[in-house]
Amino acid sequence: MGGRIILARHGETEANRMQRFAEFDDVPLSPAGRAQAAELARQIARDFRPGLLFSSTLLRARQTCAILGGILNLKAELLSGIHERDFGALKGQPYERMGDTMLSDPCYDAHRPWAWRPPGGESLDDVRLRSVSSLRKVLGCYPEGEIAIVSHGAVIQAICAHITGEWRESDVPATCGILVLGFTGNGWEPAK
Repeated sequence: MGGRIILARHGETEANRMQRFAEFDDVPLSPAGRAQAAELARQIARDFRPGLLFSSTLLRARQTCAILGGILNLKAELLSGIHERDFGALKGQPYERMGDTMLSDPCYDAHRPWAWRPPGGESLDDVRLRSVSSLRKVLGCYPEGEIAIVSHGAVIQAICAHITGEWRESDVPATCGILVLGFTGNGWEPAK
């Protein structure tokens, strides 16, 4: 026996649209992000039958979940540990600033880029440890059926890395993109 996790990234924010790291943790969805969330909800309603809906504690995920919950007739529960990576000193900066900041940091190890922390922030591996722990708790309570979870790009990338052992930017879905995972008592894997 087992089940599936429909792991969704939140809808677009103005920071996403401008290709910048959010300046504040709680940024709202843009009008396009609300439309994306409604389309995502219709897709999930058409292709899946989740019995539970969980959300990151951050506003953009909660707003995405509220739209999903309205269409799926589910009440979202907040799940700690699946919030976006803390980008520290990069908050409010353009995405391309990360590469320059990383490469100029004497602590950066090109063989282990997932271990790098922006000043005052978290590493991708920090995100992996906390998000995987949160998912394990959920799956321990709900080992069967389908669960929809709205989270963030770095969280989805970290979960994929945990499963595959590889850190890939290509694992970060677009806003309101999804990744479906199968789970059993033996672990998780991308669903077929």
